[in-house]
Parts: sequence; C-alpha cells; structure tokens
Amino acid sequence: MKYRTVFDIIGPVMIGPSSSHTAGAARIGRVARTLFGQQPERCDIYFYGSFAETYKGHGTDVAIVGGILDFDTFDPRIPRSLQLAKEKGVRVYFHEEEAITDHPNTAKVVLQKGEDQLEVVGVSIGGGKIEIVELNGFHLKLSGNHPAILVVHTDRFGVIASVSNMLAKHEINIGHMEVSRKEKGKEALMVIEVDQNVDDLLLQELERLPNIVTVTKIHD
Repeated sequence: MKYRTVFDIIGPVMIGPSSSHTAGAARIGRVARTLFGQQPERCDIYFYGSFAETYKGHGTDVAIVGGILDFDTFDPRIPRSLQLAKEKGVRVYFHEEEAITDHPNTAKVVLQKGEDQLEVVGVSIGGGKIEIVELNGFHLKLSGNHPAILVVHTDRFGVIASVSNMLAKHEINIGHMEVSRKEKGKEALMVIEVDQNVDDLLLQELERLPNIVTVTKIHD
C-alpha cells in the first residue's frame, strides 16, 4: 500500500487507542452503513485474526458499531456506541472467528432491516486506511477514501461503456474502476472511484440506463 502524504502515515483524527483497530474499524462500519442506506435493526459483526483476539481491549467493538451508527472516526460518541445502538433499537452481535484470512485485521459486517440485508467484508490496513474486499459475495477493492459509485448490473455487452459515457457527459473523471461478476451473463458489480463527489441527478440517469439494477454512491 502506497501512502501519498505524511498524513496518511500518521493517520486520521480519531478516538484511540489504535488507528488500525479503532479508526479503521469505524471506517469499515461507516462504509457498510452508507452502502446499506438506512439504520439497521440487527448487526452481526464477525472478527478475524487480531481483531478477534483483541477487539474488546482495543475498542474495535465500539469503533465499528460507531461507524454503523454513521459516526466519523473522531466522533466523541464512539466510546458509548454500544449503549447508543441499544437505545436506537439496533441489536448488535459479535462473533469471534477462527478462520484464517488474508489480513489479520478483517471484519465481516452483516446488516439487516426487515427483508433488506447487506454483507460487507473489510480489512484495516494501517493508519486508519481500509479496503472493502467483498460486498454481497462480489469480490472488489474499495478504499472508502475517495468518492465512489457502485453499480449493480446485468452482465451484458455495452453496459460498462454506457456507464463510462454517462460519467464523461457529466465531466466526472474516473480514478479507478473494476468489475466483478459471480457468473457470466448474470449479476455483476461495477466499482468506480472518481475524483469528485457526484450528485443525485447523475445517479438517476445511471439508473435509467439499460441493464442497471441499482446505483449507490459513497462520498469522501
């Protein structure tokens, strides 16, 4: 992982004690909340590796729940996030997993409300930086540090080109783009990191394109 500035190495303003175990965890939770688009009724949080071994002592539990409640890394409410979640009617369950993952600071977050469910796997890679590596079974690489557009679509010829052309029409520059699919011709996921925040008008136009299922944005 390359760092662009000294501030990437120092890490973000945050509630301590560890950028990897608190700031990173809070960001994983907050990205999951953003993608879910609503306050969940139930959160199942699965910790792996060092997260599973130290999450209580290092505050990973309160940090990731704080993120799910849409708190930023420096929000003073984070230490009380478990109590605040309970007061909001959000049921939280922690699971310590023994499976070996590619990175020791790995968490899977499953959010539910009614029939809606979202599953996100994220890793905290140091200095408060994260990568989202799986979304509802799709493999991807999303930093959460830049504005991004996530497009679920049917795997058909021309879909990627039509989305790219729409972004060009709105003068949106693409910094990174990748496509993941579970099976040829079925559902696919397009992840597009862009250089500026996007407005709802663009999302609506993207949703009207052929073979588009859903469009979600993440702002920095």
